[in-house]
Amino acid sequence: MTETKTTRKPLLVRNANFRALWLSATVGIFGSAITSVALPIIAAVELHASNFAVAALAGMTFLPWLLFGLPIGVWVDRLKRKPIIVGSLLLRIAALATLPVAYWLGELSVAQLYLVAFVVGLSAVSFALAEHALVPQAVSKDELVEGNGILTASSASADAAGRGTAGALTVAVGASNSVLAQVATSVVSIVAISSLKVREPEREIRPRKILHEMREGLSYTFGTAPLRALLFNAALWNLGGNIIVSLLVLLIVRVINESEIWLGILMAAASVGGAIGGITVKRVSEKIGSGPLWRWSMVPAVCGYATLLFMTPGTGMIIGVAGLFIMGIAVAWNIVMATSFRQRVCPPEMMGRLGSATRMVSWGMLGIAGIIAGGLAEVIGVKNAVLVGVIVAAMAPLTAIFGKLRNVKRLEDLEPDPPADTGSSASPAPR
Repeated sequence: MTETKTTRKPLLVRNANFRALWLSATVGIFGSAITSVALPIIAAVELHASNFAVAALAGMTFLPWLLFGLPIGVWVDRLKRKPIIVGSLLLRIAALATLPVAYWLGELSVAQLYLVAFVVGLSAVSFALAEHALVPQAVSKDELVEGNGILTASSASADAAGRGTAGALTVAVGASNSVLAQVATSVVSIVAISSLKVREPEREIRPRKILHEMREGLSYTFGTAPLRALLFNAALWNLGGNIIVSLLVLLIVRVINESEIWLGILMAAASVGGAIGGITVKRVSEKIGSGPLWRWSMVPAVCGYATLLFMTPGTGMIIGVAGLFIMGIAVAWNIVMATSFRQRVCPPEMMGRLGSATRMVSWGMLGIAGIIAGGLAEVIGVKNAVLVGVIVAAMAPLTAIFGKLRNVKRLEDLEPDPPADTGSSASPAPR
């Protein structure tokens, strides 16, 4: 993009393609936020499932990243991304619609809930990888931080609105009926993404084995020091953080004995913080540098999660609301810095595999965390299990502050040379 006068306009105004991606992502996050609150409430309140079943359910939507992230990443790099996004949204609609129907018929079970959560997670893998791969095609490299900041802020705002709405919605119409909101938002996402005018080049599908291409994605991700450091940091954070998040329903409803409305308020507070983080990230990174911002942002995030251990009924819940608000700001800063760096250095034809390899590990941890959280809740109790999650999450900033990138001022300066042949492994970044 080489505009002169129009570059002074906001990115959403001057770039119709980015606007389509933004609308699809934003309404999609709103619906997903409602479902993320509704699913554990269905298990805990409507189906009276065990502590393990409720906590482990949170991991089911992320388990597909661990199991299928790499092959879907290859698929995303081989095919056009728009049809993949539309197909994944249709799969999500079909799966979610079965929940209220089964509830109306009195046939809803924990097994069906787990299956739907897994299928929704599987659709999210292809959706997220394809959408992530389209962002660098919709904006220039110099617009990546701005674009990702806007996406992070608007997604966090939609997440806050969705989670805040979900608490009251599940009380008003029932948790099972609440998932119809995501069915509706998925339809809106399909319309928005269909308006995208990005020209996707025809990709030559060479007679190469899928395992070879999966190995290329892993080699590119783990063979470059900056990408490896960012991935290790994200994996530790997601493991500890999702142990905590998986236990949040149990902590509020069964330990503190508060209404599920507080669940929506707490999660909305984190999302509002994320919105503020997305809006402010560009200014903060320019002031202190992307390197220090990435390294130190996780410190207040850990402290924010720790406040959940001090919540008590009534006004005592406010400390957790404040803590998750701070956590949301800090995590948004960290995510935008890491995402922008990956999108900046990765060749377009490798974006699907880089995204799948990265999220297989970092988001795969979210699936594992749910299962670990369920086991911990049964063995040492919910509150002690939350403490374990805080301790694990605290390892993320420690590895960043004392790791190999501890002295880097600007992550942008670590940009590796593009590979000579994008069909083979990429050139290594500085080590």
